[in-house]
Amino acid sequence: MKKIAWLIACCLVTGAAFSQSKPIPVVITPASTPAAAGFSAERLQRIDRVLQEYVDKGRMNGAVALIIRNGKIAYYKSVGYDKDVNTPLQKDGIFRIASQTKAITSVAVMMLYEEGKFMLDDPISNYIPEFRKPTVLDKFNKADSSYTTVPAKREVTIRDLLTHTSGIGYAQIGTPEANAIYAKAGVVGGIGVDKIVLADKMKILGRLPLFHQPGERWTYGLNTDVLGYLVEVVSGMSLDAFLRKRIFEPLGMKDTYFYLPKDKYKRLVMLYTDDTATQRVKAMPERIGINGEFSRDYPATEGTYFSGGGGLSSTIYDYALFLQMLLNGGEYNGKRLLSRNSVRMMTMNQIGDVSRGINKFGLGFGITTEKGSAAMPTQEGTFDWGGMFATTYWVDPKEKLVGLLYRNVYPTKWGSLGNIYKVLVYQAIND
Repeated sequence: MKKIAWLIACCLVTGAAFSQSKPIPVVITPASTPAAAGFSAERLQRIDRVLQEYVDKGRMNGAVALIIRNGKIAYYKSVGYDKDVNTPLQKDGIFRIASQTKAITSVAVMMLYEEGKFMLDDPISNYIPEFRKPTVLDKFNKADSSYTTVPAKREVTIRDLLTHTSGIGYAQIGTPEANAIYAKAGVVGGIGVDKIVLADKMKILGRLPLFHQPGERWTYGLNTDVLGYLVEVVSGMSLDAFLRKRIFEPLGMKDTYFYLPKDKYKRLVMLYTDDTATQRVKAMPERIGINGEFSRDYPATEGTYFSGGGGLSSTIYDYALFLQMLLNGGEYNGKRLLSRNSVRMMTMNQIGDVSRGINKFGLGFGITTEKGSAAMPTQEGTFDWGGMFATTYWVDPKEKLVGLLYRNVYPTKWGSLGNIYKVLVYQAIND
């Protein structure tokens, strides 16, 4: 009897491990009730109350929230207003998702990796020669933005770019040194930049200094824009065309674009900003930036710059399809984009002991560690990110959970709402 019990136990353990390593592909469908997705209907109402409170107090104009568990939609609501107080915000509003673009571009890179086009530890200069023989910033003269450099100890690799450990900084929103050096060279952050072309700017970037030695630190920067150009070089397609053909169309993402078709202009939500005078949000002026560098409504233009790090706009449901594909292990609705082992690589710690607070970083995603799971209810292994206009998402493989919250407010002192929302989601789990 003991031997039989032992064999049964072994089978159960083996089966559990097998089910974790081979996710069961599911298709997103509405839950008949919140309970069918493992949530308390009563506790989900706390989300309603908090989001409405933010609208009533003028902290935001509105938001769309979506929770999916085991493929079942447990919560999908909009609150507040859009263009004006008399126009309700719609669930299918198209939001500027900014840095949520990074995950999509990273998937595109991994798709080409799976086709044998390159290895992750290849120098990026093998494909973009302008990155050959990189240098690292040594001394910077604030007065005229001049600088000196030292040779880099090694070349930047594709893995460095995916993990933001290359030493490349951000234009416009980076450090004072990065902002100045990139501005002088004409390198941009990638949002609302009209008729310029990605290839031209990435070639210039390749000749500029890194801000630390490759692999030594985690620095958020234009890494994924470089990866977007890598996709173009290797695939022979524009990044826009590649994403549409290889990711958006197979997943049924019908509302995700760098630049919207004219018949969808009206669905672009208004961008709001904090008004310090009234302590309430107000519509952003039509020109954004200190000197009005770009248009508030850049997705509703006929632009030509495809920023792999920040250029896309999308609906919350479209992006949920993308995330469910990852939770499924790379497959959605019979279409496989990635193998489950590539998804595993993307969603594990890829930066080793390099510091990034209590959490780590994978290939395109922030990764919740054991310490991170002690600080927030998200389980260890959760992967996430967001966008500068106050959109956020996460995927919790242990809970089989996809969560998203979309606003379009920039800047806002109420950025903590994303984490508050996570707490509200997890407290409502009831199974």
